[in-house]
Amino acid sequence: MSAQPVDLAQRIGAFITGFPVTGGYRVPDRAEREALAAGVLEVLDGRPDAARGRLATIGYTLRTLRRAGGDLAELCEPSWTGRGWGRVYVDVTRPARWSVQAPHPRSDLRTGRLAAEVFDRAPGGVLVLAGALRTAGEGDCADVAHRADSAFNAVCEALVARGLPAIQVHGFADASAPGHDVVVSPGPAPPGDAVRKAARLLDGQGFRVCRVWKERCDGLEGTTNVQARRAAAHGVPFVHVESSFTVRHDPAARARIADALAEVARGWLRPYS
Repeated sequence: MSAQPVDLAQRIGAFITGFPVTGGYRVPDRAEREALAAGVLEVLDGRPDAARGRLATIGYTLRTLRRAGGDLAELCEPSWTGRGWGRVYVDVTRPARWSVQAPHPRSDLRTGRLAAEVFDRAPGGVLVLAGALRTAGEGDCADVAHRADSAFNAVCEALVARGLPAIQVHGFADASAPGHDVVVSPGPAPPGDAVRKAARLLDGQGFRVCRVWKERCDGLEGTTNVQARRAAAHGVPFVHVESSFTVRHDPAARARIADALAEVARGWLRPYS
């Protein structure tokens, strides 16, 4: 266990800064994806020794970190592997009830920090973080929001199979959606209570919100997102959030987004609520 409380956003920021600009990604095979997903579930089930042994077969380390809000588990791979499969953080102080996902933490700058800030603000969370630029591999193989064969997606699928709702954070260039600060979407599913609540709370924080179920949002609807589609197939809430470059690079504005999304997450603290 770490001796001093960690600043999770800072720790994740340092990890993301180390992503190679070119290369640094390999598509995991099925056995590797299944081992990582199973290791995450063993952590959720309070079986760290079993998780540690399983994760070691794919080169992952399981650590316990201390933070102000309580201990958390960190599942990570050595940075030198060149695989780019990412990390997972679990609040181990209580049962897991929701997840926050950052599929493009370097390509959509500051979304990894935003995910950490949401995670820190609400208990019972799992943070799933991709480990490479979306352009790191051949073709689109490292674009984990649109690929089913990634370590990131394997973990997200395991969580949705358990009924854990999700918030997934993305970013867009200001010019991509002029007139909007944030785009909120349920993916391909009809808008449910959680995504409507997210839009309402973000409105309340002073952001100009585009609701994809009411208007066109400049191609940022998230309907082709692999994790959103799997959540919809399971009937599990999924909140897809895009924020502008200006908003997510302003620490105060990013904190207001995190406050709103954490309030959505707190609504999921009872099982399957």
